[in-house]
Amino acid sequence: MSTRTRRSLSPRPLSRLAPLVRPYTARLLVAFFFLVVAAAAGLVFPAVLRYLLDAAFELKDRGALDRIALGLMGVFAVQAVANFVQVLLLSSSTERIIATLREQTFAHLIRLSPAFFTERRTGELTSRLSSDLALLQSLLSTWISELSRQTLFLIGGIGMMFVTNPRLTLTTLAVVPVVVGAAFTFGRALRKASTGVQDRIGEAMGMADEAFGSIRTVQSFTREGIETARFRALLHDLVGIAVLRARTRALFFSVVGFVAFGSVAAVLWQGGAQVLAGRLTAGTLVAFLFYALFVAAAVGSLASLFGNFQEAVGAATRVFELLDSQPTVRDPEQPQQFAGAVRGAVALESVAFRYQPDGPDVVHDITLAIAPGEVVALVGRSGAGKTTIASLLPRFWDVTSGRITLDGIDIRHLALDTLRGAIGIVPQEPVLFSGTIRENIAYARPGASDAEVLQAAQAAHAWEFIERLPEKWDARVGERGVKLSGGQRQRIAIARVFLKDPAVVILDEATSSLDTESERYVEQALERLLQGRTTLLIAHRLSTVRRADRVVVLDHGRIVETGSHDELLAREDGLFARLHQLG
Repeated sequence: MSTRTRRSLSPRPLSRLAPLVRPYTARLLVAFFFLVVAAAAGLVFPAVLRYLLDAAFELKDRGALDRIALGLMGVFAVQAVANFVQVLLLSSSTERIIATLREQTFAHLIRLSPAFFTERRTGELTSRLSSDLALLQSLLSTWISELSRQTLFLIGGIGMMFVTNPRLTLTTLAVVPVVVGAAFTFGRALRKASTGVQDRIGEAMGMADEAFGSIRTVQSFTREGIETARFRALLHDLVGIAVLRARTRALFFSVVGFVAFGSVAAVLWQGGAQVLAGRLTAGTLVAFLFYALFVAAAVGSLASLFGNFQEAVGAATRVFELLDSQPTVRDPEQPQQFAGAVRGAVALESVAFRYQPDGPDVVHDITLAIAPGEVVALVGRSGAGKTTIASLLPRFWDVTSGRITLDGIDIRHLALDTLRGAIGIVPQEPVLFSGTIRENIAYARPGASDAEVLQAAQAAHAWEFIERLPEKWDARVGERGVKLSGGQRQRIAIARVFLKDPAVVILDEATSSLDTESERYVEQALERLLQGRTTLLIAHRLSTVRRADRVVVLDHGRIVETGSHDELLAREDGLFARLHQLG
């Protein structure tokens, strides 16, 4: 679904935070208790101030003045301690809640099918993990606290105002309906604009991530200017929506501020008249004015918090939209298990596949049986379906019709961990992580001992270059392994598969872009890797299929020829022979 798809304006997404908040209920209740104490201390201040001013200006009693001032300091001390405890408890709980939500979102995303990631940019996803969750964190850490505090100030302040002077209270409260109306009027516009801003941030970060990930291609074609222009256009779109949001917020706060503090001016005028008439003391007027300011500030803050709430609902919608995404490939409800060790018998039975439900089939009626330990090469023109078939075996996608079995069990009836644990993949362009060499090899089996990792590296002929590095195992490979050559990365990828020790290997032309020396090392490693393992070899260069026991030729998603390398080469009118002649 497009990030610009119209979303529901219901605040329901925030209610889904409840299960995450529940474990911290006790801490939050304690924090709320101290928040009430701090708010009560704040509400006591104007009442104490009233007596302090009357003692100074009406009674002219120095002893009473000193006692009231000391009492006021005690009120401030209690307020300070209460604020410290509630902020500490609330902030620490919020950090844990958001960390849990961020972990759950990442864990959900990492298990989604590859089809999901073909529709989304990684930069957009990381934006949701960072900026959207940061907005939610701000909401939980400050919004809830301020909402409670300002609500207490509003209710308590109004109550104290009625006790102090009911007539002035009615003048102050006349603005409340106006403020509430403004909050609802502007709130929807703020939420819509905030969601638009977050969407466009995700798009911009996705484009930047794509450009940085392809930096060599960008620079080799000298397209820095074009990429900058694309990013500038996205930022221009972002700024337009952000300015609209800022304009809405500015107008909202200006209206609320004018109305709220305008009422304070009316109270000053009306109260001053009562003081002049002798119906009100100066201390009482000052105390009432403080309560009026508390109420006005609370109304203004609640209006602001309402705007922040609308923005947070937009962020929560985007985050929970990800959590609601369902993988297209799922574990079976009652997975089957292999009777013993995996033998590696693979069979494709009338397999057809299309990437989109309403799209054309890219694989048509493929039937192919691979015996345990057999090496089968898939050959054909670009787009013939070789890589697609190889992706169906580990269930990166599910077949549209037909079935694939491993040791006689439909792979859709196996748990994904079980199925993929039996398969090792050596890609044409291996991906390494930005850790050490040892970490990258041990990625196949994190609990492996140093001796097992060393054995895998030696089997893959990776130790030859590792031992020459100053840091050996601890040498960092850089992002995506940029500090290593293509042949070195390939040998580490092969070492991973040796360490995994799978029954089935999918080999995607691992030597097609290597120099002669690297190719020799990799070929030697592959010879050892394929011994005794069922292998599906995707061949881009026909010279590599000589190691295959059988060659399967594909054309437009169909099997058109099958046989050994020499048998197919002898068929001069066959597709394999024609492809071989073309080199």
